[in-house]
Amino acid sequence: MESVVASLLLLTVAAAVSLKTERGAIWLCVAALALMLLTPSIELLAYAALVVVIALMNTASLTVKRNQITGVDYSLVALIAVATIYIAYTNNPAFVLAAFVLASVPTYVLVMVGEKANVNVAVKYITFMVLATVLFLIGSFLLIYTSYNPNETLYVLGFVMLVLGLCMEVGCAPVHEWVPDVFTAADPLPISVIASITKIVPFVAAYKILLLTLNPLLLQLAIFVAFIAVVSMFTGNIGALTARETSRVLAYSTVANMGYVLATLVVLSNVNYLYLAFAGALMQIIVNAVGKASFFTSIKVDGASTPLMYLLALSFIGLPPLMGFWSKFFILTSLVGAGFIWLAFLIIVNSAISIPYYVRVARSLARPTFPSRVTTIAAVASAVMLITVVPPNWFIDVASYLIGGV
Repeated sequence: MESVVASLLLLTVAAAVSLKTERGAIWLCVAALALMLLTPSIELLAYAALVVVIALMNTASLTVKRNQITGVDYSLVALIAVATIYIAYTNNPAFVLAAFVLASVPTYVLVMVGEKANVNVAVKYITFMVLATVLFLIGSFLLIYTSYNPNETLYVLGFVMLVLGLCMEVGCAPVHEWVPDVFTAADPLPISVIASITKIVPFVAAYKILLLTLNPLLLQLAIFVAFIAVVSMFTGNIGALTARETSRVLAYSTVANMGYVLATLVVLSNVNYLYLAFAGALMQIIVNAVGKASFFTSIKVDGASTPLMYLLALSFIGLPPLMGFWSKFFILTSLVGAGFIWLAFLIIVNSAISIPYYVRVARSLARPTFPSRVTTIAAVASAVMLITVVPPNWFIDVASYLIGGV
């Protein structure tokens, strides 16, 4: 807790210092992120380190071109990272929901920055995010209330509201309307953040709240979640296949990826495979985070290194031994073990559908290798994808520890 307070103080100072020196703001943000690595649990050090790496990638993306709030935006990204790491250490519902809000609100500012602020896009994004937050919070309150005062009707209502809020927050179909428009019209650099690190906290928060309020009704409600996940997968992948702009293709691929992650919530109906499901979900979110941070930054500067673009695309497709393969392997194994073989099959089908458009994205962004900040970001993203060359059994331990204390 002390490291969180110290990090927040440093970020406050960094935001103020940015008015005078951009370099000073960056170093203060790096110091704040480094403090978050002083974890009270060595088991979660890998998780914290991955979040810090993603945050540094996002910060590096924002440094590619100056904007209206250059310097302050670095503090906002670091603030999201602090919330993302902190949520791993608390099972208190109030703090979990506080972290959820803290990770979302900075994006309201980030979406408006760029060479030219797009007010219409910002209004659309903020409207959806506020509604998503309200639904998620009310749903969480209802679920927590029913854990002390059992009421089937309120539990179902709370569950549905939480899931819809989660879907709207991360961009799952059928409440994904904001994703293609915002990702295409807004500046790619802030979108590299919105499509990246901000996806982690909502799912971790959803898992923690649902685990705190486990109810036998989950057996029936799992079908509702599975239906939304399937709709999101097919909507995202078919939309990406038919889209022409690279930004829009990546927007729809995000809808599909969030569908894969959402599917893991059905395993809450069979907790024997829960840690495997959560490991797959978290790993898939990390794949999406580092990949989208690199792709969107590459769009801004018209491409990056050819080998790195193709390596990232292959990880999204799920080629072994890249991280994208292991994330889907864990998800599929947990779904089969929990009895959702049909859902696992549909994920395989959707992964096959995604192959052509990921290859197209890599081809459109591939450029001869040249030293640049963007190539460095893509290289870091590729390195993250390659850490699973050795089978990542350790990641299951990280995932189980992250939610195992609930």
